[in-house]
Amino acid sequence: MSSLVRLRLLPSAQCLYSQPVRVLVDGLRSSQVVTVKARATDDKGVPFHASAVYRADAGGAVDLGREPSLGGSYTGVEPMGLLWSLRADALHTKFCKSDSRRPHVVRFSVHDGEAGAGPLLAEATNERRLLADGVERQPIKEGNIRGVLFVPPGDGPFPAVLDLYTFGGGLSERRASLLANGGLMVLTLALYGHDDQPKKVTKLHLDYFEEAIQLLRKHPKAMDSGVGLISLSKSGDLALSIATHLPNVKATTWINGCCSNVVLPLYYRGSQIHSALMYDLRRVTVTESGAYNVKHGLHDPLAPENEGSLIPIERATGRFLFVAAEDDLNWDSCLYLNQLTERLRRQGKDNFEKVVYPGAGHYLEPPFGPYCPSSFHGVLGAPVAWGGEPKAHAKAEMGLWNKIQEFFRTHLVPEAGAAKARL
Repeated sequence: MSSLVRLRLLPSAQCLYSQPVRVLVDGLRSSQVVTVKARATDDKGVPFHASAVYRADAGGAVDLGREPSLGGSYTGVEPMGLLWSLRADALHTKFCKSDSRRPHVVRFSVHDGEAGAGPLLAEATNERRLLADGVERQPIKEGNIRGVLFVPPGDGPFPAVLDLYTFGGGLSERRASLLANGGLMVLTLALYGHDDQPKKVTKLHLDYFEEAIQLLRKHPKAMDSGVGLISLSKSGDLALSIATHLPNVKATTWINGCCSNVVLPLYYRGSQIHSALMYDLRRVTVTESGAYNVKHGLHDPLAPENEGSLIPIERATGRFLFVAAEDDLNWDSCLYLNQLTERLRRQGKDNFEKVVYPGAGHYLEPPFGPYCPSSFHGVLGAPVAWGGEPKAHAKAEMGLWNKIQEFFRTHLVPEAGAAKARL
């Protein structure tokens, strides 16, 4: 390793997961070609790696925020490209970062030449924490509820949010912990397959979410203004049902979901309230990678025979943020977004805002995580393509992350909502 070459991470080698980091290399020869690599290991022990080729400027420096990558995992000026382009060797592998107590550790290195096999010139480690100083992580096992509650530092009160990460069993803390870093009190909820919960389920119960909302609202640091919901994929329709059928839900973020209750029937107080919209496997195709394209796999939610699965969201009293990715291959989330907003308009409702991201795929998550083109689908039991172009997807995640936090602050904090209304 050359003692003259430096690899610096600014403003610090330690930061929060959702914060950008500036990668600088100096001490190189003028116009020297180097390969900058990144490698990390997820919570399952799976290695991920990325690389990009750069040419030093006249002063022998490379600034990843200014210089274009000439090849490797991406090209062009992409300051955080080495993070979102991290990829596992095996196909259909999704990056797992669900334990908020373990930081996302990324090791950067600089190598001479464009093949990446040249001598190591410099290296540095970026420790990306999921928990900010003072944020409390409280495992919850109370009544039927299984999850983790994140409480910001201070006396509060804090806006309260229920995180329905996605459908697939287990528990993910990443999004909830990062939202708590921004001043929200967030309960991330396990649906099944966590702790003493059953490994599989054949139906879901709205009562479980009602109990979770009550638990959140009675917390001494919770703001008494109702709760927020954040969802993704299958949990999108769960969020719609919760906002429609239960009280005290003031703000719901729906990300790449469906307008109907999907896959599992939904019950409340012992009775079925929504049937399940199912897949038609004859409409599923296979991509070149071997993953299924299920974009058009669901039956038509507006067909008369599927009426029982449709969620009457016009009955909801809270606000909605509808988010759809144009290249979502899991299903046609843009179509469902339009069906949802049209339903509300027909009922004279304007309690929603919507955003559509061109070039983005299904898994819109907190920014600066590895882009996932395909992985195992819990319902189909096979790998599924999620869609999206990596650069556009990464850009969408950055924009959406800010929008989600603004949405919750506006509609869960009374003073913020009133101030925005005056403007």
